[in-house]
Formats: sequence, C-alpha cells, structure tokens
Amino acid sequence: MTVIEERYDLALGRIGQIAGQQETEKRFRPFFAESAAYLTVMAEEYEWIASGALKKADLSTLTRHNEACFIDLVGKNYETSYANPTFAVQKLGRDYGRILCALSAELHSLPAFVYEQDLEAVTIRMELFLEIYGAFCSAFTEEGGVPAWETVRKIYYWFASDYMEPIMERAVADSVDWERNFALRILEESDLSDIRYLFYYGEYITDDQWKTAEHLNALPEETIRRIADAYTGGFQRGFELAKKRLDRKCSVNLRYPLGFERIVREAVKNFRKMGLQPVIYRAPSSFLAGRSVSKNGFFGGWVNRQFEYDHEHDQALYLDRQFVNHKLECRKNAWEKYRRKATSQAGPAVIESFGEVPFEPERKKERLTLSKRQEKLSVEYQNRADMQANDYMDPWERSFTIIAFPIPQIGEEYPAIFDAIAAVNTLDTRRYEIMQQTLIDALDQAAWVEVKGKNQNRTDLKIMLHKLKDPQQETNFENCLADVNIPVGEVFTSPQLAGTQGLLHVPCVYLNGIRYLDLELTFRDGMIADYGCANFERPQEGKKLLEDKVLHHHKTLPLGEFAIGTNTAAFMTAKRYGILDRMPILIAEKMGPHFAVGDTCYSHEEERMTYNPNGKALVARENEVSALRCKDFEKAYFNCHTDITIPYEELGEVTAVKADGTRIDLIRDGRFVLEGTQELNLPFYSG
Repeated sequence: MTVIEERYDLALGRIGQIAGQQETEKRFRPFFAESAAYLTVMAEEYEWIASGALKKADLSTLTRHNEACFIDLVGKNYETSYANPTFAVQKLGRDYGRILCALSAELHSLPAFVYEQDLEAVTIRMELFLEIYGAFCSAFTEEGGVPAWETVRKIYYWFASDYMEPIMERAVADSVDWERNFALRILEESDLSDIRYLFYYGEYITDDQWKTAEHLNALPEETIRRIADAYTGGFQRGFELAKKRLDRKCSVNLRYPLGFERIVREAVKNFRKMGLQPVIYRAPSSFLAGRSVSKNGFFGGWVNRQFEYDHEHDQALYLDRQFVNHKLECRKNAWEKYRRKATSQAGPAVIESFGEVPFEPERKKERLTLSKRQEKLSVEYQNRADMQANDYMDPWERSFTIIAFPIPQIGEEYPAIFDAIAAVNTLDTRRYEIMQQTLIDALDQAAWVEVKGKNQNRTDLKIMLHKLKDPQQETNFENCLADVNIPVGEVFTSPQLAGTQGLLHVPCVYLNGIRYLDLELTFRDGMIADYGCANFERPQEGKKLLEDKVLHHHKTLPLGEFAIGTNTAAFMTAKRYGILDRMPILIAEKMGPHFAVGDTCYSHEEERMTYNPNGKALVARENEVSALRCKDFEKAYFNCHTDITIPYEELGEVTAVKADGTRIDLIRDGRFVLEGTQELNLPFYSG
C-alpha cells in the first residue's frame, strides 16, 4: 500500500465516524454530518469506478450515479445547500458560514478527481475537511465553543499554499502534455453511438449533452466531415495567413462541450495529418485551480451557474502578496518541467456552445468578495501569469481557431437551428473577401468613423483611426475571413485612442454567460470613463458587476478594437429563430459593428507584420496603451478582451469621415449603402 493510499484509508475511516457526532457546537453539526455523507458518497464512487463497474453499467445506473455527484447543487436543492452562501450564513453565522461555504464548494470539485482516479486530489481535500472539523472539535471539547475564525482561515490558507505546487503542475501539464489522455481515451475508444460514454467523464450530464450527441449521431458522415474540416482548416489557415511555421509544432489544445465528440474525433484525425497530437483537458473543477462561470477546456452541463458565481472570489480567504509570489513560483517551476511540450504546442482549437437561458446572477451580500488590495493582487497575478505563459508559449509562433454551435436548450427547433448555424459556419468566403475589401477601401480614406444607434439604442461614438503614411501599401482594417474566427464576416482595426469618445449603449447584450440590461460605457480619449447597467435596482451593484466581469478589476480599459460585422446571413438566421439574445459573441460580433474593451487583437504580436489578401500591410496593430510595452510592459496589457455588438436593427448609421469633413456612408438604418456592398443586404429580404 502506498503512502497516499494509507492517508486515504485513514481519512475515510475518520469521516465515517462523523455521522451523529456531538463533538462540535450544535449549529455546526449538520454541516459536518452532511459534508461527511457527501465525502462518503464520493469514496463509494471512487471504489465503484476502480472496480471496473463504470463501463459495465447500464444507462439508468449511470444517470443515478451522475445525479448523486451533484444533487445538492441542482435547482431548488441549492437553496438549502451549505455550498450556498445565503443558506450557510443563515445557519452558521456570517464569518464561519462564509468560510465553511467555501470549504463545501471545494469539496464539490471531487467528481472530476474521482472519475480520473486521482487519489491524491481526493485525499488532500478529505484531509482539509478533517483538519477544519478537528479544529471545531478541539474548541468545543476544551472550551465548549468554536475555534477563532482566523484559526480556521489559516487552515484553509495553508492548505491552498502547501498544495499549490501540485495544483499548478497539474494545470500546466493538462494544458500541454498530450500523454495525459483521460479524455482522449474516452473520445477514441468509445462507441459514440452508445450515449453511455458521456457519463465516463465525471461531468454533469443534462439533456443538452445527451441530445447534442444524438443529433450529431444522426447526421451524415459527409456533414460531420465538412464541419470538422471548417474547424481544423481555420486553424491551419491561421498559420498560413500569419506566415507562421506549423511544421515546428507537435500538439494542439482541443476544447469542447461534451456531446460534440463525433466532430472532435474527426478533427483529431485532421490534426494528426498536420503532425499535431491532441491535448484535451478538463475545465477546472476546483476553485483553487480557477473554476469560474467561464469554462475553458472540456465540460459538461451547468450544474448551477449561480453556484459558480457565488464562489468566484473564494480566493479572498487566502489571496495576499506572499501567496501570489508563491503561486507564480510554483507555476514557473511547472512551466520549466514541461518546457519542451509547451514550446511545441500550436495553440487552442475551440468549439463553443450557445443557447443557454441567459443568466442574470443574484449578487448575494453573503458571498466572499475581494478587497481593493486583493483585486489589485488578482490583476497583478493574472498579468504576470500571462507573461510567464508567453515566455514558454510564444504568441508569435502560435495561432488558434474558434467555432460555435447551439445546444438543445436553445429551443424546440434545435435540429433546424443547428443545421442553419452549421451552414453559417461553412459559408463561402470568396464573396465576402471582395465586399469586405470594398468597405476597407472606403474606411482607409477616413480620419475617423462615427457610429450611432437608433430607436432604443443611444450609442453615439467617434472612433479615431491611425493615419496611413502610404495608402497604396498600408491599411487600417484587417479583412477577416473564416480562419481563426469562424464564421466569416468582419473587418476590424485597433483604433487610435486620442480623440475616440462618446457613448456605447446596448439595451440587452449577452457577454460570457451573463445577460446585461442597458449596458453603457462612456469613453474619453479611448478609455472607459464611466460605466453602468440596469441589472439591479441599485446602480452601484450594476457597476460592480461590470467591474468584475467586463473591466476585470481594472480602473479603466481602452477601446482595443472597432469592427464592422458583415455576416447578415447569421443575423437573419438568429432573427428567424428568435435567438438574437442567445448568440455567442463569436457569431454576434459578425452581426453588426462591435467594440472590444481591453487589449487589441494584436496583443503581444505588435511587431509581427500582418497582411490582407490584397497584400496591404496592417499598420493599426497597437494603440497608445499597448505602445507602452517597450517602456513599462505591465502597463501595456490588461489580459482581457470583451466584444460588445450593436445589432443591425439597432443601428442608425456607420459613417467614414475624411479629414476634410467629407462623409462616406457605409451603413444607414441597419442596411449597407456603400456601392459594392449592397449584396450583403440580400439576407434581410430573403429571410
């Protein structure tokens, strides 16, 4: 028996004794008893999988086991779960309720480790629970009370600190090591026509995963191949257009929602023909490792998005200067260990899903939040961590691709919607290249662009453009076809910040899984000067939501990108099926002008020359902020980029304005009016 097996057995034995215990103050007994019961279920699940029963079980048995792993987070069950900060504080008091709530949330990361048979990850979380339980037992036995809150917090702090090295090593290894093949084995060895395979991952399985897999299983092989070819072909074209060497790379990072395995399996074949081994890892399940509302990796259905939102700042319990430095050191050691595989990775190839009912979070006063100092530390950590990653995975040598598809939650017409989006994702790019170049030729004559909304949209923006020194050889806008960003359909630039000003307003927009009502951003000299939304009765709560989710704790952000979307076919597909508010930003950004706050599209690659298909060089690859990289690197980047689109139906005008005041109309009342681009209006009339 190994040391970790001995520790596991000891921990499990002690956990088994907690039921009905009287060793802590009365109000805490239900928490420890329920948590112990959950850990016992997880231990039983671990042994069941180790026995080989998982692959032999029928569908009803697999469903029952899946529900047992997540049951107290689902639906109304969450209202009386200790993982819910409101309930935990109500039952345990503010201080202890919040910290024990965080403990409960961390214990709910166990299904991932159980299904991967990672005994160490399971054991250390059991030991964390027992150490905190022991502190409450000792205080009650010795003094008839409870331990000092700081005593409990330090247990949590030192757990996070002591185990940060293996946590960071796993995070880095998962992202670059193709020999860590847990998901790949499921993908390649399973009979995908047998839906049972979905339950082998240890993710929450809902109708979305089930019905997606069934729909893909019903599609002809030719359709699957066409989708996979668009996905992998976009990745390959990203290297070709940027003149990067794909033949120097050994792996590609695949990210996808469960249910899409039939497409991913075909994509793996294509990537292997390019000489790339697939790296597939799970979206973090542990809040210590970065679990959040935004999923990054492979993932199943949402158990409860409010749960993810409630715990996104649990690091408030341990985030300080010492911890940040220690975490960065552990992360660097991990990068060093996997340096060879990191430098040989080509980049991520991502399948996104969309169609979920828009999430409007409840901002609970009981949830943990970061102090101002911790917010600064969080931003600093992310900046330095991204710089670390760039040291080992040079952005100049990497590319990416992203494609998006709906899931059944989008509505009863899901099969038709999926097929329509598949058609949008595989549009012929040659026609768009010509019409988009016509737009660019007009825009390159302008000193600035004016964008105004109509009806309920109050947008009124002036976007300054860089001055072209040689218009015959240079351009401000990239002609974006279906390569790294699928589908086809936009021209974009990095605006000049000085002189860029005005209001960006969208009555309703869906960003990174959250719906915003009456989103407003005010710009002065290209920087956000004020912001707000109407999600809450109190304006300050709306500002705080934007500060967390759009500004990412920065005081301000620059306007990093201005683009004009040309994919009217995508817009009319969304309108025809009534899914405008469900469209992912990947497609929505092609459905009207859009504005990105944060870094430019050329972040960390400003020195690399980029060319349009007509041979003209892109000169607008930086702004006044990213230009600081040569003097003060940490002030040059924000490590975020959030696109916000104005739909055509809310668009009054987009006008290119020359230095002498001459105006060139591009879009008027949501329709393209520039000569040579009117064909883009056809989907508006054909439905």
